[in-house]
Amino acid sequence: MATATATNTVEAKPRVGADKNAARRLRATGEIPGVLYGAGKEPRSISLDPKVMTRILNSESGHNTIFDISVDGEKSKAMIVDWQYEPIKGKLLHVDLKRIAMDKVLRISVPIEIVGEAPGVKTEGGILDVVLREVEVECLPADIPSHIDVDVSNLTFGVNIRVADLPHGGKLKFLTDPNVTVVHITHIKEEVAPTPEAAAAEAAAGPAEPEVIKKGKQEAEGAEAAPEKGEKAEKQEKKGK
Repeated sequence: MATATATNTVEAKPRVGADKNAARRLRATGEIPGVLYGAGKEPRSISLDPKVMTRILNSESGHNTIFDISVDGEKSKAMIVDWQYEPIKGKLLHVDLKRIAMDKVLRISVPIEIVGEAPGVKTEGGILDVVLREVEVECLPADIPSHIDVDVSNLTFGVNIRVADLPHGGKLKFLTDPNVTVVHITHIKEEVAPTPEAAAAEAAAGPAEPEVIKKGKQEAEGAEAAPEKGEKAEKQEKKGK
């Protein structure tokens, strides 16, 4: 597992003005606004090169990457903890950076990467169901892995790989429930087509008439019959007279 530590130093500049107009003017120059905070120091408003930040976010270790940042010659270790994209064009608009103390334990989420080919898929006709995409761990910044490999080369039906089965090293403490399933093999659900006999019987039966409609017709017929009975009684009465 490669660690999530970068060797290049990110250069940042102090930023004046924190309103939307100032941010818009800064982006027009080709840079983006950011904030650097943490490690018991005062937060600083900074400007950054969006290409450098995007390169870090798109790297193997992504936002878990630890890198050096320099502001007015003052260097510190940092990582990206929040970021914002423009919804239509997908341009990076803003980043929040956190100073990292290399001797203090961090709690982070690390992505899971599936390796190998599962016999349950290759020879048993199942599908690979990845339930957990990342796992929460605790470790020192220098020991943050870029990802955690999950080997499925022995995975068959009826077998679950759980968090407890992941490769555990002395440098990592897993915080996710050890009984949570990471990956397993499931059946492919097939729709059963009706037999010709069943299809013919269904067509012959025709659409069933809702009971409420039948009841309504019966009530309507009864309502029409009532006046007829009344007319007959009236004629008999006149005849008697």
